[in-house]
Amino acid sequence: MQSGAAAATSLRCLTASAWPFILRLTRFDCLVPAEVFPSVSAPKPVPTPPAASLTDAAPPVSSWLLVRRMLGLGWRYRGRCLLVVTLNFTLVALNLSGLSLAGLGIDALRESLQPGSPAPRWPLGWQPPVAWSVMTRIVFIAGLVLAVAIVQAAFKFITAVAGAALSQRIVIQLRTDVYDKLQRLSFRFFDAHDSSSLINRVAGDVQAVRGFVDGVILKVLTVSLSLAVYLAYMLSVHATLAFACVFASPLLCVGAVWFSKSVRPLYRRSSELGDKLILRLSENVQGIQVVKGFAREADEIARFRAANLAVKDQKYDIFWKLSLYQPTMGFLTQINQMIVIGYGGVLVIRGELPLGAGLFVFANLIHEFANQVGQIINIASSIQSSLTGAERVFAVLDADIEIESPPNATRLPQARGAVTFENVSFAFVPGQPVLQDISLEIAPGESIGIVGETGAGKTALLNLIARFYDATAGRVLVDGIDVRQLDLHDLRRNLGIVFQESFLFSNTVAANIAFGQPGAELERIEDAAKLAAAHEFVTELPTGYDSMIGEHGSNLSGGQRQRLAIARALLLDPPILLLDDATAAVDPETEHEIQQAISTAGRGRTTILVSNRISALQRTDRLYVLHQGRIVESGSHAELMQLDGEYAKLSRIQLAGAS
Repeated sequence: MQSGAAAATSLRCLTASAWPFILRLTRFDCLVPAEVFPSVSAPKPVPTPPAASLTDAAPPVSSWLLVRRMLGLGWRYRGRCLLVVTLNFTLVALNLSGLSLAGLGIDALRESLQPGSPAPRWPLGWQPPVAWSVMTRIVFIAGLVLAVAIVQAAFKFITAVAGAALSQRIVIQLRTDVYDKLQRLSFRFFDAHDSSSLINRVAGDVQAVRGFVDGVILKVLTVSLSLAVYLAYMLSVHATLAFACVFASPLLCVGAVWFSKSVRPLYRRSSELGDKLILRLSENVQGIQVVKGFAREADEIARFRAANLAVKDQKYDIFWKLSLYQPTMGFLTQINQMIVIGYGGVLVIRGELPLGAGLFVFANLIHEFANQVGQIINIASSIQSSLTGAERVFAVLDADIEIESPPNATRLPQARGAVTFENVSFAFVPGQPVLQDISLEIAPGESIGIVGETGAGKTALLNLIARFYDATAGRVLVDGIDVRQLDLHDLRRNLGIVFQESFLFSNTVAANIAFGQPGAELERIEDAAKLAAAHEFVTELPTGYDSMIGEHGSNLSGGQRQRLAIARALLLDPPILLLDDATAAVDPETEHEIQQAISTAGRGRTTILVSNRISALQRTDRLYVLHQGRIVESGSHAELMQLDGEYAKLSRIQLAGAS
């Protein structure tokens, strides 16, 4: 335990000592959502409208805060990071050993070919037996070089495996964390952000954040240790030559800072264009029927090509700067080689520096030194892509969870089905109310219809019962308890919800019906399907309940999808059934079948039906008419027809259309 603690402390100290360089690379401001860092003092953001972007109007936050978050990620995997750094350090030591042995061999050959030349410096003060011939010594040194090479190859393999394992562990955990957070975010978050952007964050941006661990933290530690070892060895051989060879190195750091600052905006813009490209692709695939129906294939190809070219042009700007930066840095490193050959050669001629263990090793070390310093190029690039990715990933991970169970939430194992609205108002965007001063009371087992023009707030009313959103004023109660005080899981397990757009998963019919209870027996699944009038058509499918449903239910009709959605809701045997315009886009025959299914399913349950179909509404016990977010009429079908108001007007229009 003590050695493990010491190792962890050592890693933290190394990170702290290497980090001033990274701070120089990131010393500029960027836009990051305030919610990313709770510790940063900032006013609580106003809820964004649906069209807002994840980074729109975000207050400026220093890049250091992003770096600190990613350092915390590295610390989370400190044990594996320390292992990879240790393995890399071992490779540096083995490489230095191989070079030293090769230099020793050169000096041994020179001594035999040029009598009077400086004697080889054997490691650790050891001297070979006097009886050994020159050939024996060379063979011995060659054998040591081979042994070191074999060990080095083994360590390279182990290092590669350890590094890949660390990278994949980080990626898997990050993706899991982001996906887990997305499951717990409210509908408001998804209203405000494109699905393509969220998919890109899960699939791509987590890779950039992972790159900060293995492409920045590990590389900084490895480069720092390598440079320290190489420089210490060179100083031990010849201090003056060592200082002369590394005088250009500070220029490399200056170049890295310039490159880092210049490409950060380009990386951010590249991510935005990537989101737009994915959005264009996903919309085209999902809307392929519309595209073909309007013969717009050529136009869509042109639009996708334009989006693709925009990404290419943006990448070109990054690659152009990178292509300019790399040869410039390479030229600076070659200056060091020139000094080694010129000044080091003079020292060898004077006898002040061995040819093998001195000049040869120096030249190779300067090459290795240049390679390590050259890693600054990759580090600078990794920092910028990581900062951009981190900004987007942490914006999801640190987004406020608006809807969650309160501490000490009231449990509701089985609801009676009473629903009450007390002076409820609601707005998606502050100042733009969707519902205003709604008050109504629904008794257990009662069937209620909600009717109104498009945008009147019908769906919003259902969403408040399920607590997909919270009311901005007033209270929504289930069984006399404010839904905000209920355990969220209990609340939703007491609701059966059928949305207007019934989403089905790419799975079997049985799995879709049993989505809410994956372990349900086939008998229960069939019973739910019978209640929803779905059993007959399901049994006619090629493999019945084991038939696979295509993406979004593409191989089923609209009515079939709706009936499966109703069956999915009924399998839970919910005391409250919420139906959101379930017959909006179906033919009259299918509408009749669904209405029959709804009537059967609603027996003994509190049913709230949102619809503008009079044929469905007249089956309910009571109706509420919404207009501009307010209840303007309420009563039974017969009472509202006598009132001759909005509902009666809608009824006459539909009857006229039917005739």
